[in-house]
Amino acid sequence: MEIKAELNDQQVIKKYLRGDNKSLDVLVKKYLKIVYNFSFRYVTGEAEAEDLTQETFIRVWRNLNKFDTERNFKTWLLAIAQNVCLDYLKKKKAVPFSRFEGDNGDNLLFETLADEAPLVSELLENKDKTSWLAVALAKLSEKSRQVITLHHKEELTFKEIAEKLDEPIDTVKSRYRRALIDLRKVIEI
Repeated sequence: MEIKAELNDQQVIKKYLRGDNKSLDVLVKKYLKIVYNFSFRYVTGEAEAEDLTQETFIRVWRNLNKFDTERNFKTWLLAIAQNVCLDYLKKKKAVPFSRFEGDNGDNLLFETLADEAPLVSELLENKDKTSWLAVALAKLSEKSRQVITLHHKEELTFKEIAEKLDEPIDTVKSRYRRALIDLRKVIEI
């Protein structure tokens, strides 16, 4: 059975729940890159991001019968992806930097760390601007970065962000506005 391109996510999910197993492939193909990019921001390693993306879709598959088709699928999917990433990070053991120190006190790991810029790497072509903006974003609070990322990178509406974060839409809008103000202050310094 072929899925028509004009079906929305909720209609595709209903077809899957009625027994059309091919319809799940439509959702995976549609959201694979989005979930991978989202996961990559948490771990910044390709293999880890691929594993987390796979785990996300496994959890989606296991819980699709619990999805409320009145809600936004993308928001629900990214909430699952976030939980998968956070679960992974909780299990990951921290390694103290002191373990990487040489006999003379130099820390080889610290000296070779690259600037992390996954948030803006796809938004800006200029590598200098990418690195510069990543540094500026890193100076913002986690919540501020999260709202900016969800709105600009994941292209979620404020309503979708509010659903994902389980917060009032006015709170999300206010946090976004403050995040932009803070980002401008960081850039001006």
